[in-house]
Amino acid sequence: MKEYPIQKTEAQWKEELGPERYHILRGKGTERPHTGKYNLHFEKDGTYHCGACDAKLFEADSKFESGCGWPSFDESIPGAVEYIRDTTFGMIRTEILCANCGSHLGHVFDDGPTETGQRYCVNSASIDYEKE
Repeated sequence: MKEYPIQKTEAQWKEELGPERYHILRGKGTERPHTGKYNLHFEKDGTYHCGACDAKLFEADSKFESGCGWPSFDESIPGAVEYIRDTTFGMIRTEILCANCGSHLGHVFDDGPTETGQRYCVNSASIDYEKE
């Protein structure tokens, strides 16, 4: 298992995060589409942080409406996200993790409509918004 700057036991994560966030961030779960609090949140003057360790992950101005039902970003803050090949459920995808604590954020796809061509599809429960 990879060592991350933030190290906690699973018992500590479970206690700190609560059931829903623990399931998504540490158990690699997914919230139902169109249900997350940040799906249709589009303030442009802030950052989205990891819901487990508070590391900055995405600038608010990189968020866009993708119609997929989850918050979508066209780029991450450099060095904030780790990329892992994911072959679960018979698919080949790229999982995204917080590079600071290893928590699951969602997946990134090469079908974004902006000039980056990327769509970071993120669970609302895995992030927090901070207005600047």
